[in-house]
Amino acid sequence: MVEQALRVAPGLQLVISFSIALPSGQVLDQADEADPLTLELGDGQLHPNLEALLTGLEVGTEAKFSVPPEDGFGYPDPTNVYDIAQVEFAEDMDLKPGLVIGFSTPTGDEIPGTIVAVDDEQQQVKVDFNHPLAGETFIFEVKILAIKAH
Repeated sequence: MVEQALRVAPGLQLVISFSIALPSGQVLDQADEADPLTLELGDGQLHPNLEALLTGLEVGTEAKFSVPPEDGFGYPDPTNVYDIAQVEFAEDMDLKPGLVIGFSTPTGDEIPGTIVAVDDEQQQVKVDFNHPLAGETFIFEVKILAIKAH
């Protein structure tokens, strides 16, 4: 009897190396074979659309995907950009465009916001709560290192 190789599927534990990069080559996130990522599909460690790309792959498979905004983190939503009074920030905080700050939600979760502008005259800080990759096509490269049943 020939044993079927395990393929990536919900309920199985995966060990992968991966990188997420912009088309320019700038690497935004990665886990190499020396320090791989262990996950189970649906556990929230990877975007669901990235998990879908892994479904059906076998151990040893190396794959490269170009992920457009509609399959990745969507497009920027202007309603996710807010003006926040400077007094809401710590006095010693160096507020400048590009700074990413963690903000607490009413439910106690933390979400990142990126400062896009500081208006000292109006004492306002414009903060963008869109995902940093919103509107971006990115390259997802992955190697399936192991697949384990629980």
